[in-house]
Amino acid sequence: MVIRFCVRILAVLMTLVIIWSVVDVAWVLYQRTMATPIELLNVNDILVAFSAFMVTLIAIEIFLNIVLYLRDDVLHVKLVLATALMAIARKVIVLDYKTLEPEYIWATAAVIFALSIGYWLVVRKTQ
Repeated sequence: MVIRFCVRILAVLMTLVIIWSVVDVAWVLYQRTMATPIELLNVNDILVAFSAFMVTLIAIEIFLNIVLYLRDDVLHVKLVLATALMAIARKVIVLDYKTLEPEYIWATAAVIFALSIGYWLVVRKTQ
């Protein structure tokens, strides 16, 4: 009973985080488009906007994880893996490949590969 109450509190808090995140996306876009020169975005501005969007989408995925936990009391591996894939995709989008060590890039690729195989196996098993 206490755990379910705590999960409900987490769901409410995550809703607030999502709302805050959406406002942040709008603010980032506003700031970037109003900066000099007006309405011209460079690659870094676009990456900042993408990053803000991806963080919001990850927050929504986490919220869905919390809601599903409240419904069934089981861990939904497919949704957890999808959330992890979205998070690593966000990381890949904003990486600066000029400053990274090759080992870091290979490790990121390994994580993506492992998550993808895991997701594929879960989807295949549930069909």
